[in-house]
Amino acid sequence: MNRETPKVIRRLQYTPPKGRSRPALWQGLAFGLILLSALSARAADHAVAPGADLQAAINAATAGDVLRLRRGTYQGPVVIDRPLFLIGEEGAVVNGTGLGSVFTLTAPDVRIEGLVITGSGIDVPKMDSAILVKQTAKRAMILNNRLRNNLFGVYLHGADGSQVKNNIIHGRRDLRTAEAGNGVSIWNAPGTKVTGNDIRYGRDGIFVNTSKRNVFQNNRFRDLRFAIHYMYTHDSRIIGNRSQDNHVAWALMYSDRLEVRDNISQSDRDHGLLLNYVNNTKITGNQVRDSQGKCLFIYNAHKNQIAGNLFKGCPIGIHFTAGSERNDVYDNAFIGNQTQVKYVGTRRVEWTFEGRGNYWSDNAAFDLNGDGLADRPYRPNDIVDDILWRYPQARILLNSPAIDVLRFAQSKLPALYPGGVIDTAPLMQSPISEEGS
Repeated sequence: MNRETPKVIRRLQYTPPKGRSRPALWQGLAFGLILLSALSARAADHAVAPGADLQAAINAATAGDVLRLRRGTYQGPVVIDRPLFLIGEEGAVVNGTGLGSVFTLTAPDVRIEGLVITGSGIDVPKMDSAILVKQTAKRAMILNNRLRNNLFGVYLHGADGSQVKNNIIHGRRDLRTAEAGNGVSIWNAPGTKVTGNDIRYGRDGIFVNTSKRNVFQNNRFRDLRFAIHYMYTHDSRIIGNRSQDNHVAWALMYSDRLEVRDNISQSDRDHGLLLNYVNNTKITGNQVRDSQGKCLFIYNAHKNQIAGNLFKGCPIGIHFTAGSERNDVYDNAFIGNQTQVKYVGTRRVEWTFEGRGNYWSDNAAFDLNGDGLADRPYRPNDIVDDILWRYPQARILLNSPAIDVLRFAQSKLPALYPGGVIDTAPLMQSPISEEGS
C-alpha cells in the first residue's frame, strides 16, 4: 500500500465473530482486503486553482483525498469535516474575513501543510484561530505553514495525538497582552507534539492546560509574555527550546513528573524558569542567561531534581520560597549573579547530593587536598541579607559602620548565621559548558 495512504484507511480491518471457522475467517479477510482496495482506489489527488471555492472543493472530496493548492489566494473561512490532506505550493495563501477561525477541523487525520494563513477574528472565548482543531479532529498534522496576524495560531481543543511541526507563527501586534491569543494553545490533548516552530508576538508561545504526555521540543520563542506556559499538565517533556526577550521563558505551574532539559533562556525580562507547585520533575542541562529579574524562581515545589544547569548574569540567581522541600540541587553553576540565592525562610536547606554541590562564582575558596571541592561550606546568605529582605528600608544603612560590625561579629560567631541554604561541598570549577550560546 502507498506509504501516504491516510491513517483512516490503514486502520480498517475485519474482526471475525468469536467461534468463526477458518474458511469463514479467510472469507472475511478477503472481504476486508477488497473493501480496503476499493477505498484506496477512491482516494484521489486534486489540484485546486487560485480563486476557486475552497470550501466547495473540500465538500466534493472523498475521505483520504489530497487537495493541492496552487500558488495564489484562496478565501476562508473553511471547515474540514472529513480526513483530507491540504498541501499548498509555495505562495498559496488562505485569507480569513476577520471573523471566526480561518480553518476549523472537525474530522480526524487531517493534514494541513505549506500554506500561508491569515485573517482570523479576535474573539478570545470563541477561540478564533488560523487553525482551530476540535475535539473530534484527533491526530491532526499541522506542518510547515506560516500563520500570520491571527488571534491564535493553532488551537488544539481536545484533539489527542496531534502534531504542530516546523511552522512560523507570528501573532498580532496591535492587541494588548490580555486581549491577544497564543501561538499554540492546547486543552486536554494528550500525546500532542509541538516541535521545530518559530513563534513570535502575542500572549504565550505555547499554552497548555489540563493535558498529559505532551512533547514541546526545539521551538524558538520571542517577544511574548511566556514562551511556554504549563497548567495542570503531567508526564510531559520540554526539551531543546530557546526563549529570548520574553517576559518569562518557562512558566510551569501545578504540574508533576515533567522533564525540562537542554533549554536556553536568553535576556528574558522577569524569570528564566518559574516553578509553581511543580513536583517530581527533572530540570537538567538548561541555561538561563542575563534575565533582568530572576534566573530561577521556585515557589512551593517539591521533590524535584535541579542539576547541571547554568544560571548566569541575573540580579537574583535563584529565589527559593514557600516551603519548597526535598529538592536535590547540585552540579549547577551560579555565575555572576548580583545575588546568588534569595531564600525566604528560616529552615536550613542543604544543596548537595551524593557529595557534590554547586559552583558559585563568588566563592573565594581553597582546595588544599585537590579533590575539586572547596574546603569550606558555602553560605550564599548572611544575617544582613535576612534583615534586608524583612526590612527593605534598611538598605540605607548598607554602607554604615553598624553593618560592618554585624558582619564581623557573624564571621567570629557562626551561630549568628540565619537558617537558609548551605552548600557543604561547593565545586571549585563550573561543570557547565556554555555551548549553544
